[in-house]
Amino acid sequence: MSRLLRGKFGYAVRVVGITQGRKVQSKLLNYNREQINTVLVPVVRYYSPLNGKHAGVLKIPAPTFRISGRGIGMLVARVLRGALKIRYLLLGGAITGGSALARHYEEWKDALPDAKFLEEILPSQEELDAMRAKLLEFRDKIKASVPDFELDPKMLEVSEEKYEQLVQWFKQRLDDAVLAAEQDKEDATGTAIFSDGTTLEQSSCPKEELPAPPSGSSGLLHTLSGEATRATLDRRDSASDLMQHALSFSAMGSAAEKEREKAESIREKYESLQEELMQVQLKYQKEIERLEKENKELRKSLMLKAGDHINKKKIKKSLIDMYSEVLDELCDYDSSYDTHDHLPRVVVVGDQSSGKTSVLEMIAQARIFPRGAGEMMTRAPVMVTLSEGPYHIASFKDSTREFDLTKESELAELRKEVELRMRNSVRSGRTVSTEVISMMVKGPGLQRMVLVDLPGIISTVTTDMAQNTREAIRDISQQYMSNPNAIILCIQDGSVDAERSNVTDLVSQMDSTGKRTIFVLTKVDLAEENLANPDRIKKILAGKLFPMKALGYFAVVTGRGNKEDLIQDIKDYEEEFFRTSRIFKGGVVNSHQCTTRNLSFAVSERFWKMVRDTVEQQADAFKATRFNLETEWKNNFPRIRELDRDELFEKARGEILDEVVNLSLLSPKHWEDALYKRLWEKVMTHVFENIYLPAAQTDNAGTFNTTADIKLKQWADMMLPKKCVEVGWETLEEEFRSFMERAKASRDHDTIFDNLKGSVVNEAMRRHIWEDKASDVLRVIQLNALEDRSVHDKQQWDAACKFLQESVQEKLTATENTLREMVGPGTKEQWMYWTSPADEQRRRAAVKTELEKLLQSEYAHRNTLTYDELTQVRKNVQGMGVDVDNEFVRETWHPVYRRHFLRRALSKAYECRKVFYAYHQGLEGELGVDCSDVVLFWRIQQMIKITANALRQQVMNREARRLEKDIKEVLEEYGNDRDKKEELLKGRRVSLAEELKRVRQIQEKLEEFIQALNTEK
Repeated sequence: MSRLLRGKFGYAVRVVGITQGRKVQSKLLNYNREQINTVLVPVVRYYSPLNGKHAGVLKIPAPTFRISGRGIGMLVARVLRGALKIRYLLLGGAITGGSALARHYEEWKDALPDAKFLEEILPSQEELDAMRAKLLEFRDKIKASVPDFELDPKMLEVSEEKYEQLVQWFKQRLDDAVLAAEQDKEDATGTAIFSDGTTLEQSSCPKEELPAPPSGSSGLLHTLSGEATRATLDRRDSASDLMQHALSFSAMGSAAEKEREKAESIREKYESLQEELMQVQLKYQKEIERLEKENKELRKSLMLKAGDHINKKKIKKSLIDMYSEVLDELCDYDSSYDTHDHLPRVVVVGDQSSGKTSVLEMIAQARIFPRGAGEMMTRAPVMVTLSEGPYHIASFKDSTREFDLTKESELAELRKEVELRMRNSVRSGRTVSTEVISMMVKGPGLQRMVLVDLPGIISTVTTDMAQNTREAIRDISQQYMSNPNAIILCIQDGSVDAERSNVTDLVSQMDSTGKRTIFVLTKVDLAEENLANPDRIKKILAGKLFPMKALGYFAVVTGRGNKEDLIQDIKDYEEEFFRTSRIFKGGVVNSHQCTTRNLSFAVSERFWKMVRDTVEQQADAFKATRFNLETEWKNNFPRIRELDRDELFEKARGEILDEVVNLSLLSPKHWEDALYKRLWEKVMTHVFENIYLPAAQTDNAGTFNTTADIKLKQWADMMLPKKCVEVGWETLEEEFRSFMERAKASRDHDTIFDNLKGSVVNEAMRRHIWEDKASDVLRVIQLNALEDRSVHDKQQWDAACKFLQESVQEKLTATENTLREMVGPGTKEQWMYWTSPADEQRRRAAVKTELEKLLQSEYAHRNTLTYDELTQVRKNVQGMGVDVDNEFVRETWHPVYRRHFLRRALSKAYECRKVFYAYHQGLEGELGVDCSDVVLFWRIQQMIKITANALRQQVMNREARRLEKDIKEVLEEYGNDRDKKEELLKGRRVSLAEELKRVRQIQEKLEEFIQALNTEK
């Protein structure tokens, strides 16, 4: 209490009621009244929180504390303390941030990859300096090997002033000079001015614009070639002006003979200048070829040296290889958004046997295509990608084999492979195909480009061709030439009349402006022999004969008529021809318009210019196509992963093989029960009809057993093993199909695989054959099982009785149903279902009644009717007004007797259940019960159990694995058969995923190619 008064536990003592208050006061008598009142607070009993008037009775006033004021001094101290804290915070933050930044920098520096491997790949500075010195030495060697070229000093004597006066005078007297020259020519002997028969007009050559330097030659060679060409043109112009000047003077009547002599001297000068020019050109041509050969060898050595680092560094693909991969992807692409393939290609078109393939072979520098005498050999588009490499090799897109083009044996194999692929691409009786054969040719010095060789245009369809061959070839050619970025290489046979050309009209329709067409005149050597007037060739190469326009015109010679000639021999023959030909010598053809070498340079340069101008537009088009396809997929299949046909097939393959694995998870008991059930269903009819019923017609048990033994042995020797093998095969198929059906009921089942899975299972089951020795093994097992006639224990006896009862009851039910269909509805059914029997059913019902009376009179009747019994039944029925014959009675007798027999067998089975011990002791005959039926069915039951066990072992140990092997073989064949996968995996989901994948691949390859192209620029 003293603690209470001192305030140790609170401020006051609350008491409730007067009694408790008095008790507390009595306890506090030792204290004075004032102290008691300070700690004792009376509480009224009737206090309630609902009574607002007494709400503050229990409230104790809270103690009050006085806070003294501190003044302005404390405020100043606090401000100073905060300022000092800010200084320390700033200083500490700077130090901590600097330390963290230094630590992060060290971590970032340690995370950088190790670049020491570059020191082994990249050449050192000393090696670069040595290579630069070798290149400078090579430049000096080339410069020293080429002699200085100087013009004829006689040409330099003509001053510019004299030349201008001569031109003005020539313009004034041109008309008079021409008329005087013609008159003077008529008065003379009538011979031509030149001894070779050409006139000035024919031999003059207009000054052409200098061609662009070829992409594959060095700058030094182009400079030398350009100077030689400019000198040639200057000489031609000067000689032409001098000869025209001579003609104008010859028009003067008084000095005709003098001027004629001057013209003769000028003509001799012109011929000497032309001969000198030709020799200079040939000299430079030989020098260029020699330098190019050295350049090829140098590039080959550099490529081989770079090949030593294959294991250290991945070789970068060349531009043409990357571009070829894009074109390969586009070959099979078919877009529903109408995004056409507009990437540049060089499309080689021409009439049949015009020399298309020969031109392509000269560009590729190898005879890579099959040849035939007048027969169509090009039956499908052949896309040839030319690329530069150290070795001259060829390969197909879908094959890893490389053909060495320097060996004639491998060239022959390559031509056979091309011919085989062409013939395989032609199906369904067609002559030509749209299937593209893609080929890559690499070699030193080859111009990088992509060419497509098309079937030749024909005008007549022969009997061994399809009727639509001509239209099909034109459609293929138009399809490739319709590409607005395709370069058309129009091949025209120069040895035939121009009026017989079919390709020029087709090309003029597809490219009327001629902005992407290059005209090539082949077989110029034959044209020179056949044409008497070279002016016709000049018109062809000037673009004035055919109704078509072109960027450039070229004349080439691609053979000598012998298909065994080598490419180098043909090139030598071509150069020799143009050096000695009067077409080239007479100025009909310019030097840059001749030879396949100049043609390949021009085509390659134009090809890459077209590629650089159009490839980005094509990439943008495919980017838009990809966006459209992705939008369609998101809208139609929002929660399904994008899987193309190959990926779907692999997923289906895994699910099918998983179901095969599930077969091994089935328990042996499950297999034996399934085999036992199916075996009995298979043999039950034979057991009843051919064994049990014939044996039951005997008089005693001995004869029954003998008959049964004979029937069982014949059955086991001939039919039973094969039937059991069929049952095993059917059970295996049924179990596997049940797994497939249960998989369809699962929640994650995808219906797109149903056709594929069903086809694979059907094909595998068709191929699966049970082992041959299985039937022999089963025959021995079954014969041993059927030889046992002794039931060993009561359990087996009861099982045999039950087996007999169930089998007989099943047959009895089927027989009663057959009888019900024969006699029609009974009286009860007629009243309840308002049905009535037919006339035949009424007659059978009457016969059935008489036959049942006969069986009741003789319970152990045999299974056949005697003639007297037939007559009696027929007469009894006739007495009821029903007329039937003997055959009708026999037909009704069989089901009636079968029912009677089965009922008797069923009752016998019930009786035999109780006589096992009598049977075991051989006393069942004394009881008057014959249980041979039970023993027979026990033997059959034991044989079925043993057979089911043997089949189960074969299924689990052998046949399930063999089935898995068959399924894998079918899946492997289907996986390699593109048409089969398209047939079994189809629908918009599949086609959309396929197209989306293809567009992505094309876009990615295009972007990679564009990046590499920009880097090369």
